Amino acid sequence: MSNTPEARPALTMLTEDELAFRDAVRAFAESEIKPHVIHMDEKAEMNKEIIQKLFEMGLMGIETPEKWGGAGANFTMACLAVEEIGRVDGSVSVLVDVQNTLTTNAFLKWGTEAQKEKYLSKMAQQWVGAYALSESSSGSDAFALKLKAEDKGDKWVLNGSKLWITNGKEADVFICFANIDQSKGYKGITAFIVEKSFPGFKVGKKEDKLGIRASSTCELLFENCEVPKENVLGEVGKGYKIAIETLNEGRIGIGAQMIGIAQGAYEAALNYIKGREQFGKPLAHFQGVQFQLAEMRTELEAARLMVYNAARLKDAGQDFIESAAMAKLYSSRAAEKITSKAIDLFGGNGFTKEYPVEKFWRDAKIGQIYEGTTNMQLQTIAKMELDK
Repeated sequence: MSNTPEARPALTMLTEDELAFRDAVRAFAESEIKPHVIHMDEKAEMNKEIIQKLFEMGLMGIETPEKWGGAGANFTMACLAVEEIGRVDGSVSVLVDVQNTLTTNAFLKWGTEAQKEKYLSKMAQQWVGAYALSESSSGSDAFALKLKAEDKGDKWVLNGSKLWITNGKEADVFICFANIDQSKGYKGITAFIVEKSFPGFKVGKKEDKLGIRASSTCELLFENCEVPKENVLGEVGKGYKIAIETLNEGRIGIGAQMIGIAQGAYEAALNYIKGREQFGKPLAHFQGVQFQLAEMRTELEAARLMVYNAARLKDAGQDFIESAAMAKLYSSRAAEKITSKAIDLFGGNGFTKEYPVEKFWRDAKIGQIYEGTTNMQLQTIAKMELDK
């Protein structure tokens, strides 16, 4: 086989357009996001100007067709944006991730033409989206949800609550999963499009978190919340299918976030060990340190290739579910390991907020929890292997 770039496996290669896009997002993240990272983390609040600039850059509707104001790009590009922003800040990264790989994707796949016209056009230009599945008693057991939806003839009425909803504070539109008939179990679950202004809907408490602190994680409250009949996403009773299939795609986005966070920590550690001297020479000259660096770089590269491969499979219309689970499993573990090693290489400095690696470590931990815990990914992979 030839060693020319054209002959290498396409699943792990980036095109010239994708490389240019990646570089543009990296430059944007460095100039527009990085100066605000520390302040946002301390205040646990997203900078509103950054959100506006994300829209201006076209990063909030990457896969949205141009006719609805989006960039008309592919899923891989969405993952590249999530990765490059994660390299600077995990909070902004997950905002972009939920917007593109969960909410927008759900509209693209399941929305009616009228819903796409109304919501995708707004989400590409000004509206932040959120994906509301989890509840206090419904985490990994996603279909034990208790949010109730009643058919009132000309509308649906929702009662109950959601918990741990990313983008809750900033979002203007929410894809909410509720059960129309508890006796039917998961077959009663239906997806509803809920706007922030709907009567009976309110954003509740914002969680005080370990990491991704500027990303809002909120409770949602529904008290006789009125939802128009036309705001059912997909079919009544098919919400479980929408939830599963959307999360399968979203897990690749989380994988991209994790490799971005790991990359940021790795670069910080690399620069530090080159300049920090002990025993009369830079830390980078010690073989033990070099070996740690090599381990970090190898883990990062393996995780990146797994994420890119899963994204490519999704873009190609091929089966990507197992690859997505593997990518999220491996990248989230790698991110925690790499960010932890980065702290070790910084020594006592790494344990202080004066240096960036402690934040990368805090931001990485969530990767093994949201959009399917590590155990859920293991279960998915094992089931698919046993079913072969």
